[in-house]
Amino acid sequence: MCGIVGIFGAVNRSLLKKMCNSIKHRGPDDEGYFFGKNIALGNRRLSIIDIKGGHQPIHNEDNSIWITYNGEVYNFQKLRKQLEAREHKFYTKSDTEVIIHAYEELGEACVKRFNGDFAFAIWDSNKKQLFLARDRFGIKPLYYCQDGRRFIFASEIKAILQDKKIQRAPNDRIIYEYLTYGYQDHTEETFFKEIKRLLPGHYMTVDRNGIKIKRYWDLKVNKEIDFSSENDESYVKRFYELLEDSVKLRLIAEVPIGTCLSGGIDSSSIIFIVNKLLSAGIARDVIGKVQKTFSACYEDKEIDERKYINEATKTTGIEKNYVFPSSEELWEDLKKLVHHQDEPFASTSIFAQWDVMKLASRKVTVVLDGQGGDEALAGYIPYYGVFLLNLWKRKKLFHLIREFFLSIDLTFPFIKEYLFMSKRESNVKKMLNLEFVSKFEGGTKSKWRSDDLAENLYLDMVRYSIPHLLRYEDRNSMAFSIESRVPFLDHRLVEYVFSLPITQKLKSGWTKHILRNAVKGVIPERIRKRRSKLGFPTPEIRWMKELKGEIRRVLSSEKFKKRGYFNQEEVLKRFDEFCEGKWSNYSGIFWRVLNLEIWFEVFFDKGGRCL
Repeated sequence: MCGIVGIFGAVNRSLLKKMCNSIKHRGPDDEGYFFGKNIALGNRRLSIIDIKGGHQPIHNEDNSIWITYNGEVYNFQKLRKQLEAREHKFYTKSDTEVIIHAYEELGEACVKRFNGDFAFAIWDSNKKQLFLARDRFGIKPLYYCQDGRRFIFASEIKAILQDKKIQRAPNDRIIYEYLTYGYQDHTEETFFKEIKRLLPGHYMTVDRNGIKIKRYWDLKVNKEIDFSSENDESYVKRFYELLEDSVKLRLIAEVPIGTCLSGGIDSSSIIFIVNKLLSAGIARDVIGKVQKTFSACYEDKEIDERKYINEATKTTGIEKNYVFPSSEELWEDLKKLVHHQDEPFASTSIFAQWDVMKLASRKVTVVLDGQGGDEALAGYIPYYGVFLLNLWKRKKLFHLIREFFLSIDLTFPFIKEYLFMSKRESNVKKMLNLEFVSKFEGGTKSKWRSDDLAENLYLDMVRYSIPHLLRYEDRNSMAFSIESRVPFLDHRLVEYVFSLPITQKLKSGWTKHILRNAVKGVIPERIRKRRSKLGFPTPEIRWMKELKGEIRRVLSSEKFKKRGYFNQEEVLKRFDEFCEGKWSNYSGIFWRVLNLEIWFEVFFDKGGRCL
């Protein structure tokens, strides 16, 4: 895992090195550069595979092609054998070199052969062309900016901002959609007007003729509803095979590996599969005798998950490591957190993940995490409400009635949320500057206004949920120089799940139907049949009330007023009412307002210098 940077066009060596230094946290073990005519590549390396020999940038046999790369290609050993059979010569044992030879052999189509998490840039001196690509789900980041004289790219926005010639201008449309709907990372645009992201599942070529972007991968969706169970056994068998193989591939490393554990079914499934593989003698050199897990816990019983964590670990001999996030620590670390995230974020749960990664970095260099399971397998409770709407639309009345009564504990909160959403959006707009709202009102709709479950799942995988969750995951882990791997986002597994009837995800009052069947006898029944869904919770309402004084000072400041986005008087009035016990569903909104202001302070105030 690494940080990558590059310049195509008017090369400035000093700038490239500043860009690399700004993301040293992504690669504290090594740094490397390649300079050619009108091209410069840089790399900060976190050594995971081929620790001694994998120095980057890496080149092909005749030094005509160079790569700087961030990520892991988990099937690299198989691909290497195939390439060696085609007479490609290797000088390292790294997966990085496999990418460059696969590009030689297959050109741009090479990306379709990789199973992994990656963002890379290849300089092809024969074509005088830069080829950049990002993995299917965007697990690894890639940003770019073109100013006419040169094309600049990097793993993080802060690296691009080292170029003082790039105008630091906020992107008002993205800010509006963030404040009103909570959207983030859903388009190629970022919060910085001049900087874009390469979208997941896309690659781009850059040469003197300009930029070309192409989508190389997309999910195919099966919208079938099938309540029969005749194929359940074969579905479950194949699903489990893919999940176990995904976990196994993500244990390939030369450094210590641990696991993030929330107590939910996704992370619990991972730790039990890891223990099974460990018992078979797989990955003992990187896991050790006992698997290490890392969890965020609280004294608030409603959100503390230790009872499930203890259930998951009591029969496994797993080493448990706990961290207890607090509002004081949140305020102390907030600017650092915003600095590492590059863009505003939607809730305080990101701080809990930040603390978990900080804890994990003391003992391991790689962690496995359950990210992606909820979107792929319809784990979020509101999905069940959309499912019922599907059944109504398709006139499956018997199944609608049955599913309604079996899932009433899940669907009631969804109905409440659905009815409340429009009112909440309306009240958010009242807190915004009217002139600002009038520029964008009517252009964007909330994502839950569709009664097509398959479409909602697809959109959450590729646009509304997974992209920003993976940004959080990447920045929080790399802030502490550790690599996070997400087995539920192996593209083979996700493609398989989306090829099945949606009733393999939701059925008989249960979310994640196929996963629950697949891990029967693998994980404890108390977790397998767990009904509650907390996500990655924090006591957000309590925290914001505890920080009332600090938050109010920020929101009542003159510079907050002068930003031009808010009706300051209305914001303060509503925030005071929130702290008095009203508007309990508005904590996320006030957090977005606060977070945006802190983002401005970090990236625009102080002469536009990052921390």
